[in-house]
Amino acid sequence: MVDRNPVAGGPGGGPGTLEPAPGGERDWLRFRDDPAPDEPAVTLDAFLDQSNAGSVRLEAGDDVRRLGPVLDRLRLVEVDFPRFRDGRGFSSARVLREMGYTGEIKATGDVLVDLIYFMRRCGFDSFAPNVPFNREDVNAAMSRYPYVYQPAADDAVPIWKLRHPDLANG
Repeated sequence: MVDRNPVAGGPGGGPGTLEPAPGGERDWLRFRDDPAPDEPAVTLDAFLDQSNAGSVRLEAGDDVRRLGPVLDRLRLVEVDFPRFRDGRGFSSARVLREMGYTGEIKATGDVLVDLIYFMRRCGFDSFAPNVPFNREDVNAAMSRYPYVYQPAADDAVPIWKLRHPDLANG
């Protein structure tokens, strides 16, 4: 178990912390300053059938757009990665951010440290991997790419805008 440790945030993102999760079952990596939601997440169908749930768990293949009308109820969206090769969760996070969701999006399951930089760019801001992250590995992953080539869900400025600021606004 790792005590609250700061980690690099990468381009367009503030620093995060690697901290023990409530209950101690695994470490969390969070890039948020607000308190972590403590209610358990329910499935998408259960969430849509309840009026008091504030956390939802998306499985691979769930249509995240079904949450559009109820985004204001959400405090946490957990996106499960059954296998690291399954990239549908990346799209779910991006769609949520494009719909205006500003709450916490947590990647759970088979999340590899090598992918967290790209997950951050898609909109994930917390992680609960099956295998705990090492702080040094997180820092290496988050600082591996100092520049980005295209806009995403984060605030990173693409390198072409840095190189050609006169073209950036036109």
